[in-house]
Amino acid sequence: MSDRSETPRGREAASKPAATLEFRHVAKRYPGQSRAAIEDLSFTVDAGEICVLVGPSGCGKTTAMRLVNRMIERSDGEVLLDGQDVHDRPVSDLRRDVGYAIQDIGLFPHRTVADNIATLPRVMGWDKGRIRARVDELLELVGLPLDVRDRYPAQLSGGQQQRVGVARALSTDPPLLLMDEPFGAVDPIARERLQNEFLRLQARLRKTIVFVTHDIDEALKMGDKVAVLKEGGRLAQYAAPAALLAEPADEFVASFVGADRGLKRLALQRVRDIELWSTVTATEGEAAPGIRERLGAADVPWALLVDDDNKPVGWIEPDKLRQGSVTRSLVSPDPPVVVELDDVLRDALSDLLSAESHYGVVVDAFGRVDKALSIDAISHAINADPSTVPSTAEMRAASPEQEPAEEEPAL
Repeated sequence: MSDRSETPRGREAASKPAATLEFRHVAKRYPGQSRAAIEDLSFTVDAGEICVLVGPSGCGKTTAMRLVNRMIERSDGEVLLDGQDVHDRPVSDLRRDVGYAIQDIGLFPHRTVADNIATLPRVMGWDKGRIRARVDELLELVGLPLDVRDRYPAQLSGGQQQRVGVARALSTDPPLLLMDEPFGAVDPIARERLQNEFLRLQARLRKTIVFVTHDIDEALKMGDKVAVLKEGGRLAQYAAPAALLAEPADEFVASFVGADRGLKRLALQRVRDIELWSTVTATEGEAAPGIRERLGAADVPWALLVDDDNKPVGWIEPDKLRQGSVTRSLVSPDPPVVVELDDVLRDALSDLLSAESHYGVVVDAFGRVDKALSIDAISHAINADPSTVPSTAEMRAASPEQEPAEEEPAL
């Protein structure tokens, strides 16, 4: 991220490198409590990764997160930021390197959007020009129009307020970002939009992020690694989402991630990530018997009629290819299910089931036929070795950057 008061507009300076975070045998005990809030917690978050803390109410996930920026002080153990114990740094200095976004956003209602975002830069003594440039940069980064800078929080929708909260947390370009149920206070549609946009943002920023949620589906979607905590702040399992679903450490984890964990794995893979089926394509005017003969070497037993641009027209059953030439009249009346290489497998399966179709046509970004997707191929993906499933970070890196979703209207 850049400071545009010191670099030409449109040319971004190098942002602060992401930090590594490590918990070493951390414990937190409150006076008068018979049970520790956190007990012997150890794990490492690599630089540039999203670590999601998830678990039932009272498991200590928010407590653990607040130990990082010393909003709560630990009882035992070490919390290390880039190898340095956070207790060896002044609190004010530490918090400049740790952004913080929370569920109820916490915007100052009597301050404008610009003033809210500028809170920490102003405390740090930035000049007005530098602050204004940074506010404009962050509004653009989180997908808000510049004309919201002079509005007050009450004039924004919940989703817009949440974006301002994220912008404020990023104001000083922190190497580490803490997010406590950041999307929990918005409706489901806005929540999904914010999740997707934040993942696109993270693909650009590559910050180290500790993200707290009670929702296992959100944890699996957002996290490069997921830490499942039990009551008493004990770590039940720390793993990549695919490994967590395929190999839960115990009955507690298996129950928490849900009986449908096989299906949930489909949300972690795209169509391009699995072995697709071969199919025979045909164009109008080709000899039908020749097409039928070629079907013997293909995975899909039906031929696919394509147009001159290699875009799908429809399936042709083999019995209609015994004689004559290929015409559109041979095509099945049911339109083919078309999925893209970058579609998530869960969505592709939903399309196949909704159409009651065993096969789908896989197309590239230009709509041209690539291969075919089948129910059997998806079933194989559910049972595949979790080590073959791309990480969340790899999926984000491989996916082309998309334009932000259309902005929701202000209330």
